[in-house]
Amino acid sequence: MSLITTPFGPTSTAANVSQGIDLQGRRAIVTGAASGIGVETARALASAGAEVILAVRSLDAGQRVADNIIATTGNSNVRAAYLNLTDLPSVVAFVSAWTGPLHLLINNAGIMATPETYTKQGWELQFATNHLGHFALTTGLHRALVAAHGARIVSLSSAGHTRSPVVFDDIHFRHRPYDPFLAYGQSKTANVLFAVEASRRWEQDGITANAVMPGAVRTEGVANLRLTAEQIAQAQATRASAPDTFWKTPAQGAATSVLVATSPLLNGIGGRYFEDSQEAGPHVSGTMSGVAAYALDLEQARLLWEVSQQLLA
Repeated sequence: MSLITTPFGPTSTAANVSQGIDLQGRRAIVTGAASGIGVETARALASAGAEVILAVRSLDAGQRVADNIIATTGNSNVRAAYLNLTDLPSVVAFVSAWTGPLHLLINNAGIMATPETYTKQGWELQFATNHLGHFALTTGLHRALVAAHGARIVSLSSAGHTRSPVVFDDIHFRHRPYDPFLAYGQSKTANVLFAVEASRRWEQDGITANAVMPGAVRTEGVANLRLTAEQIAQAQATRASAPDTFWKTPAQGAATSVLVATSPLLNGIGGRYFEDSQEAGPHVSGTMSGVAAYALDLEQARLLWEVSQQLLA
């Protein structure tokens, strides 16, 4: 199976990769679209003519973004809707309110390296937010995705997935010391595994799902990270070993999501991992690029789906 290549790269923007794409008549949801790369993802989809729903925790912030996107794109079919991924009744309400087909679902929202925190169900917060909330949302919208006759799901992962597989024996850190970056890593691995299994299960429905790594973007969440001295030293060592690594703008960070959501090169393609607007090859130890073999493992993808169903039952 050959890797998919495109004319784009790490400096491409969401506007670059969506140029010439016509999304008139298409409907899209972007979670976490009140800030960061979610805003630019939504803006690019709206610029291409899509109806875009910003699924956000703060309706006020979301509406300000919607108003700005309407003003900058001329597309009035942009609105905010309330969604809290860690509050299952909120997810159920969002799904219940949806009518008609859904062509593009961008599971963009996420948190990173948070202090040890658990939901009321006892789920580790990063796994609950980054994976379980999106799992509940996407499976809840399955009929709408089927009705689109060729829907695409974009699952935002991270190079951080190379830090940890999903540790099925102790997903919620009940028996091992909590590490914010290991917790983040396994949640981002879960994002890739979800795309693999969704594409397998829903192939006959015409639904494809792919995972993306947006790149290093100075979003509010990254800026607010509270790192220990050891973690800061590790980060400095990583930068020293890779001096050419650069920070992307939000528009550059959104490019891979938008490309995977819209490019005709991905018609019928699912279960893959993309970075810098290209399909990634295998992860090479000592680097932060490529996809770990365990993140594409079919058996682990199947197991994660079943475990997620059990947790949400």
